[in-house]
Amino acid sequence: MSDEQPLAAHVDNLIYEPVQVHEHGIDLTVSAIYTVDAPGKLDFGGDELEDADFEAVETTTRNPDDEYGWWVLEGGRYVLQHNEFLTDSEEPFVLQPRNELLARGCSHPTVRVRSHLPLVPLSVPDGGVEIKENARVSTLLSPTAATDSSVENRSADG
Repeated sequence: MSDEQPLAAHVDNLIYEPVQVHEHGIDLTVSAIYTVDAPGKLDFGGDELEDADFEAVETTTRNPDDEYGWWVLEGGRYVLQHNEFLTDSEEPFVLQPRNELLARGCSHPTVRVRSHLPLVPLSVPDGGVEIKENARVSTLLSPTAATDSSVENRSADG
């Protein structure tokens, strides 16, 4: 756990802490991408609440000895799941897309999270995108960092 980033105490299952943890927050990685195959249900009282049916999008490798594959996504809507997990916290955090995701025409909503990371809707532009397994797609920020005007989405430079 990083002493320089207090958020790290609330995140489990980091892929590679030296790259993911930085002074502005923690980059989160993608573990799975899904399509929505059948609708969920949402009602006022919750008696008829039902999950949507998801189908995992398969990855493909480019070379036989590749350890990780790529999701080749056409334009449209998907749902992404992160590798990392949150531990309970009194303080809420802000989850936002990384600049690298945005620069490729993709996006996911910025949301406040506390005890767990939800599945997140992923929008992919008409031209599509390729995302490698474990790619850093989101950044987790403390609420104070998220409101500090000097802190914006992190770029690959740090």
